[in-house]
Parts: sequence; structure tokens; C-alpha cells
Amino acid sequence: MKYPKEYLDEIKARLKVSNVVSRSVSLKKRGKEFVGLSPFKNEKTPSFTVNDEKGFYHCFSTGEHGNIFDFLMKTQNLKFGEAVKFLSNYAGMQPYTFSKADEERENKRKIYLEIYSEYTNYFHTHLLSNIQKLTHVRDYLRKRKISSDVAKNFKIGYADQNLNIFEILKKNFSEKSIIESGIFYNDDKKKIYLDRFRNRLIFPINDISGNPIAIGGRSINDNGYYAKYINSPETLFFKKGSLLYNLDKARKYSNKKDQIFLVEGYMDVVGLDRVGIENAVANLGTALTDKQILILNQFFNHIVICFDADDSGYNAAIRAAENSLKELQPNKKISFLFLPEKEDPDSFVTKNGKDAFLKYSQENLIPIHKLILDHYKKDIDNTPSSFAIFEKKLKNISNLIKDKYIKKYVLEYFLEKISEFTPYSKNKGIKRISKVQTLNKTKKIYKESLTISLTEIKEFSFLYLLLENPTLIKEKFDIIKNVKIYTKENNFIFTEIIKTYKANEFEDLKKINIDKQLIDRVYKFSPIKIIVEKNAGNLEYLESLLEEIVRDLKNIELELRIQELESKFSKDFNENTFNELTELKKLQKIN
Repeated sequence: MKYPKEYLDEIKARLKVSNVVSRSVSLKKRGKEFVGLSPFKNEKTPSFTVNDEKGFYHCFSTGEHGNIFDFLMKTQNLKFGEAVKFLSNYAGMQPYTFSKADEERENKRKIYLEIYSEYTNYFHTHLLSNIQKLTHVRDYLRKRKISSDVAKNFKIGYADQNLNIFEILKKNFSEKSIIESGIFYNDDKKKIYLDRFRNRLIFPINDISGNPIAIGGRSINDNGYYAKYINSPETLFFKKGSLLYNLDKARKYSNKKDQIFLVEGYMDVVGLDRVGIENAVANLGTALTDKQILILNQFFNHIVICFDADDSGYNAAIRAAENSLKELQPNKKISFLFLPEKEDPDSFVTKNGKDAFLKYSQENLIPIHKLILDHYKKDIDNTPSSFAIFEKKLKNISNLIKDKYIKKYVLEYFLEKISEFTPYSKNKGIKRISKVQTLNKTKKIYKESLTISLTEIKEFSFLYLLLENPTLIKEKFDIIKNVKIYTKENNFIFTEIIKTYKANEFEDLKKINIDKQLIDRVYKFSPIKIIVEKNAGNLEYLESLLEEIVRDLKNIELELRIQELESKFSKDFNENTFNELTELKKLQKIN
């Protein structure tokens, strides 16, 4: 039996060709395409190209050409069904089975999509053909600056209650199938089926392949009797937490844009697109879900969540932050953007334009971990209980993070920030706090921290661990001695530590002959102080922590070397450079 076209299309829509190919071929970005050495023959000059926009690869030296399924079948010697199973799993989809129930379900889905397609096409055509007659609709669209081109791009329609669309659909579909679509509901009093989107602008909500699968309706009569926005109810084929409005279009810009804006409503998406910001999607009236974050991570490296600036928007942002933090990955970012009071993305770009929005975005992004910290920090009232609750809450949030490296560094960040402003110190009671002094100190530390790189932060952790636990040097000297320190001052400290160790004078490294200010800087900015203090005397744990930090430093060295070789390869395409680059990338994956 054949796999349904819709199932295969969704796999292709979820996976970039470059993501699949790069698992076995080292690719280099060149314009809109990626290039690399052909996997089908030995060659010195790259002749193999990948085009994500068009969804294919092509090898100029052999003529091989195809999509992601073809690539796996030809390079991994898989049958088509095996390639589909592998890629559906990679895309996070359920495997397709060919039972009778699956066949029936697929037939139902086909009819379901046809109903939505006919409904949205009918009212879209009706809007464009009768715009001058529908004066109240025309005036609303003008007010919102929605031109006919914008309406065509998003296939916006108007569900005119004077047109009996139910009877029109009955000509081609059974009453049962029409009701199951969720477009209509039964009016018990009148004994008729009513269009739930009547007298509303309708915005087709497409699946990732571009097929209309649900509808968003916007009332243009803001009289308080009707909800301003409504969506299709959940059905067998439409789950709000698994889709995002406009993802089918926005994903196509992932080759050009690293960033995706996640906004609250479809009017915000339309407003941003209208001024040329096409990389925007909206959730569908529900809290942000894990699946929506995972879907966006397939296409974009940086998710910017931009909810309304009112209380409900802020609360929704906090819920989204806590829910999405657990899906954060080392090569991905999630940030939040709050627009000025009483503004949403649509109103902001209408007043200020594209450049102003992008500039405001660039200057006002809040990293996800900072938003969470600042939010719960507001509940502290300088009592031991409030600090205990604060720390426990942040630890619980950190422990939900799935990636172990992100979990570690977010927890370090939280603990470091807690230690900065807590009024309690070890073995002491409550300190008297001078708010002015604390504020000035915090400002000073913050300004200093802006000049510190991530590499320095990791070096500070490494040096702090050695200075506090000299025994580790003796126990782990073989892995310590080859660590490369890039920062001049930190490298000087490390060299002195090694010298002191070799001279058998390493019992108290804090007394080594080094400028005290350099040592103080290590102690001030090392993010692992709290963790080390809490595990003092636990040599086994400290050894594992040291090994992890050394591994991170090695990866920094590896990443810098890879960047150097990629820059070189992009200019000379030398085979030796490429081979070394390939080996380093393999080593990077192992680490």
C-alpha cells in the first residue's frame, strides 16, 4: 500500500533537506544554497548542492537529484518504507501503519480538508468579488490597512450570513462529514445548523503543508455581544497545541532568517507581514505547548515571543517561558519582547513601520532565563522564607530542562544571581542592608559582566575549582595540563598554578604570587561558587564537575578551530582543509 501524500508532505515540510543531508555530508552555506563534496563519488571540488526552498539536492558530477527520501535510499541503501519510517521519527511524527482503521482515517482526513478548502475558497472569492457592496467589511479592512493583495496572500474571507454555505457543501459532502468539520453547530431551537463564523472575517489556519485545516474568525462588530476572536473547535484532525498560524509560509524564510516572531493573534501576523516581516507565526488562543516549540526549533534558531503588553499578555508570557524553557537546546535561543503599553505588533508597525519594530526588538529582547528570574524576584520580601521559596522555585524550574548542559548553566545562572542580592551570608544572621550601596554594587558588577565573554566565564569556573580544591590538580593532572586558556590574564594564573604544582607547593594556591585583583576577578565572576561550596569535601562530585568543565573548554577550542577551517575552506576549497574539518566535526559530535 502507498503512504498518503499528505503524510509524506508533512514529513518534507517538517524537515529541511540540509538538516537531513548534513547528518552525513559536511555542507557550507553559499547564498540560498548549501554546497559540499558529493556523497556519490570521490571528488576534490564540491559539486553537490542542497536547496531547502525547492526541497531537493543535486549532484552536478553524477546527475543524482532528489528529495530527502531519495537521499536516504541512495546513500543508506534503504527501501522507501524504511526511509519514511526513519524520517517520520526524525521529524517527531507517529509512524504510519496500514490498518483498515488508518485507511478509513485517511479517507476522512481527505474529505475534511476538501470541506475546509471549499469553505475558505468560497468566502475568500465572495469577499474579493463583493468588497464594494460589503461596505462595513471594506471600511474595517481599510482601517486595518489590509489591502486586496494582503487578503489574497492570507486567503482572508468574509462569512456572509446571507449565504447558505451549509446547503452548498451538502452538494458534495455528507451531512455527517460537514458536521464533523466543526464549522457548524446545531441550533436546538431553530432546528438548523448555523455557521459558527457567520458575520466574521475568516483566516484559514493551514497545516504545515499549506492545507486549510481550521479557521480563525474575527468579529468586525465590536459590540460586546460576541467574542472578538474564535477558532475552530478541536477535531480529529485539528489540535490547537500542535499547530501555529502561518507556519506553512514562515518556515520558507528559515534559510534567510535565523529568527521567528511568535505573536498572540493572526491579525498581528498579518500586520507584520504587511510591512515585510514575513517570519512571524501565532499560537491559536491556547498556552504555548512543548510541541509548538519543538516544531519551531526544526526551522529557526531563535524564537522571539512577543505577546501584548497588558497584564494578560505578561501572564501568558510567563507561562510560555516556564513551559518552553525545558525545551531549550544548546544551539537554540528563546527571548521575549514586550512592546510599549497599549501596543501590539500590528498597531506598532502600523504607527512606526518595519525598521522601528526591528530596531525596538533588537534593543529590548529579554532572554528567557532572565525573564523567569526577574518575575519571581518580585515576590521576595527580604524574609528567609521568601528567599527559600524563591530558590526552591528556580531550582524546580531548572530541573525540568531536558538538555543536561542547558540545565546545568541555567541553574548556575540562577544560583549566582541569588547569591548577588541575598541579604544572608553563611553562618551569619540578617545583615543590615543599605539599598543604595547594594544598588551601586549591583550596577558595577553588571557593567563589568557586560565585557566578559562566555569563554572567560568557563575559564573562571575552571580556575576557581583548582584554587579552591588543589587536590584535584594531583588527581586529574593528566587532563588539566593540556587545557588551553585563551584569556591572557587567566592563562597567566593557570601557568602559575601549574608551576606551583610542579614545585610541590600547591597546598594553598590562593597564596601564589599573583596580583590579588586577578584572583578576585576569578572569585567574583565564577558561576559555580555556590555549587562548589555546597559540595565541599565531595571529591568524586568535584572531579566529575572538573571533567565536565575541561570538556567544555576543549569544545571551545574545537569550535574555534572549526570556524577557522570553515573560513579557510570557503576561500580555497582545499581537500586537506575539508578532511581536517570533517574529522573535527565528527569529534565535536562525539564530545
